[in-house]
Amino acid sequence: MSAALYRLLRPLVFRIDPERAHALTLKALAGGLVSLRPPVADPVLTVELWGRRLANPLGLAAGFDKNAEAVAGLFGLGFGLVEIGSVTPRAQPGNPKPRLFRLAEDRAVINRMGFNNHGMEAAAERLAAFRAGQRSAGGRPGLLGVNLGKNKDSAEAAPDYAAGAKRLAPFADYLVVNVSSPNTPGLRALQGRDELTRLLAAVREALATLETAPPLLLKIAPDLTPEDRRDIAAVALDSALDGLIVSNTTIARPDGLKSRWKGEAGGLSGRPLFEPSTALLGEMYDLTEGRLPLVGVGGVESAETAYAKIRAGASLVQLYSALVYQGPGLPARIATGLAALLRRDGYASLAEAVGADRR
Repeated sequence: MSAALYRLLRPLVFRIDPERAHALTLKALAGGLVSLRPPVADPVLTVELWGRRLANPLGLAAGFDKNAEAVAGLFGLGFGLVEIGSVTPRAQPGNPKPRLFRLAEDRAVINRMGFNNHGMEAAAERLAAFRAGQRSAGGRPGLLGVNLGKNKDSAEAAPDYAAGAKRLAPFADYLVVNVSSPNTPGLRALQGRDELTRLLAAVREALATLETAPPLLLKIAPDLTPEDRRDIAAVALDSALDGLIVSNTTIARPDGLKSRWKGEAGGLSGRPLFEPSTALLGEMYDLTEGRLPLVGVGGVESAETAYAKIRAGASLVQLYSALVYQGPGLPARIATGLAALLRRDGYASLAEAVGADRR
């Protein structure tokens, strides 16, 4: 779908409650009602990471498809990677509605969904079907990530993350430990050094029982103290994590927000998150000495913002909120523009540009 056509349709879409509109979008993608395309495959965009070669570095962030209901359709938008979840061991309804708000004037979204999902068994069933379809088609379209969370009523976090990792690892190209959502009470406290070390050890122990285990990443919050940032970097290196995702939504409310929804509780994403999340990305690149693959998330809405994430230290970038405002043609437009920016600056490969602004 062209940008011009989506601009015409957007007022109609925005008349629908945000959560209902999102559910209808997933149904359209799952039902093949959206035109699909292969990912933009320009040689300058090729990424080699975790033993895989990706056509482009652009990914869909977790939260869009919590239950793995439309994975094939989402890859068909042109993404190089798609991350589903967050998935908890047991199904849970999440927080009371309304819990999703469009801040149209700010090109932003606030959500307080609360890890609403169908649970890991339902996710495993759908992912198994997706993998079977891929085998029939003769290959994998890109990286499939599975984002893990804990149930709200679980007294201990580690067993939940370990159970989810063990159950869903066979279907994942990478796993994500999500301790950074602001919408599950106490979750962000797990980013402390001691708590995080114990949690990651439990997940590693669960994965060690499998014949093969996918790469393990950690998703962090943008609202961290300098000490938290240093501790997370140290734990990531000491625990031999395979990457960090920087960052989740923010509980901050930057000056200048215009929407009447700006005071709603929850995590803020979209354009206002770009600057703080990119600054944190660069700092984590420095703290990990460029030794750890980073995934840049937060406010990616154009080739220029994706390129800024890469130059700040990201090997991959993800988006979500911008799809609400720019429609399904956005991934291909960003990838095409990103290739042009890399060539403009004389890079023969994306890897050459990673961290360029921090070196």
